Amino acid sequence: MASKVIQALYNDDDVLMHAVKRVRAEHHHIEEVYTPFPVHGLDKAMGLADTRIAITSFLYGCLGLTVAVVMMNYIMIEDWPQDIGGKPSFSYLENMPAFVPIMFELTVFFAAHLMVITFYLRSRMWPFKKAENPDKRTTDDHFLMEIGLHDNENELADLLWETGAVEVKVTEKES
Repeated sequence: MASKVIQALYNDDDVLMHAVKRVRAEHHHIEEVYTPFPVHGLDKAMGLADTRIAITSFLYGCLGLTVAVVMMNYIMIEDWPQDIGGKPSFSYLENMPAFVPIMFELTVFFAAHLMVITFYLRSRMWPFKKAENPDKRTTDDHFLMEIGLHDNENELADLLWETGAVEVKVTEKES
């Protein structure tokens, strides 16, 4: 399903920030903003909700810690206890100081890898996916704001020119 969008191109991030705030103040819905680098505060200016990826990272870290504790208890205490230097391994708690580095490493390993997988699944960035960038200049030195049109093309174009856009065009976007 295709929908009409208006795209405004800017050549400065400060001008873009003021334009985003002005467009939001006029109660228009900004579909997407493409930038060549992260712009501090742009997510708040667009009215985007905070991310929950930190919560998933914590849960994945807890999962990694649990796997580490269960794995070390089974391998080193129950399945094949070893007598190392005359010190038998009959209790997990007695040997826990030696297991701390492994617990830390598996916590970080699970959190990092599962968080990356979650990010790719959530953002639908599959391998070999075609780029969705509408203008190649946004990978170098320009900023593009995309706004959905609802029979307000002329009014919105005038507003975007007032905010300092260097180029404004209407295109069809595949949903």
